[in-house]
Amino acid sequence: MPRRLKDALKAIETYKAASPHYMDLLDILGEILILREEHKRMLTEPVFPVEESLIETKMEGGLPLIDLVSGKFDLTMPKRYFLALLDIAEKRAPGQATEIIRKINDGLLEFETMILGSISAPDEEQEEETEEDGDDDTLDLIELFLEESLRPALEKVAERYGDRIAKAGWSEGYCPVCGREPKIGELKDEEGHRYLFCHQCGFEWSFRRIKCPFCGNEEQQSLAYFTIEGEERYRVDVCNECRRYIKIVDFRETKQEANLDVEDIATLHLDMLANEEGYD
Repeated sequence: MPRRLKDALKAIETYKAASPHYMDLLDILGEILILREEHKRMLTEPVFPVEESLIETKMEGGLPLIDLVSGKFDLTMPKRYFLALLDIAEKRAPGQATEIIRKINDGLLEFETMILGSISAPDEEQEEETEEDGDDDTLDLIELFLEESLRPALEKVAERYGDRIAKAGWSEGYCPVCGREPKIGELKDEEGHRYLFCHQCGFEWSFRRIKCPFCGNEEQQSLAYFTIEGEERYRVDVCNECRRYIKIVDFRETKQEANLDVEDIATLHLDMLANEEGYD
């Protein structure tokens, strides 16, 4: 078992003991992380090929390496991973995930269409079809699994070209690998540089602290953050121009390595607080 996976599973057990109300979600995440590693090892050919000669040009133009919406890709392996992930949902809601698997296998639901719907605006007809197949919790899991189904293949891209991206000086608030917006980030180094994290591909990139990653606002008086007493290693950066927020982890004092997949679940109460304050 890779060390990073072992550390993540250990962190999950620690948070389960400290926050038992997140136990079910953390259990699901643990299963996902193990399954992700298995399917990542199965990838012998790139699902998302990169034109290496265009990397620097794309970075300079603010274009991510992978165009998930317009690109044409063989999603056979992500589909296989998605169907394996649905077994996790099936254990928690017997029969509902099985019906979705049946519809996919019978061609009544197309995996590629579902993926596009999860990336861009969902297709209403597809949304109505999936709503017939389960309750809200199951549908939330399916939405999570659609995003996760691309993670092993995109993670391979991030790992292979991460150094070239860093050298290119990417300065956008969306991911340079796949274009998705971040939900969480962390402060690193003695200087406290801010790094944003992409759940879609697992890539982290440096981003200015006094700047909103969503609207580009740099006016210090309209940028703020809040923390919770006793949880100062977590904060929520907010923008009062676009009313968006991002969670930030600061483990510099304890010098522990943050697994931001795990930290995102462990800080769901911060999402709720931000939403209550009117931030999206």
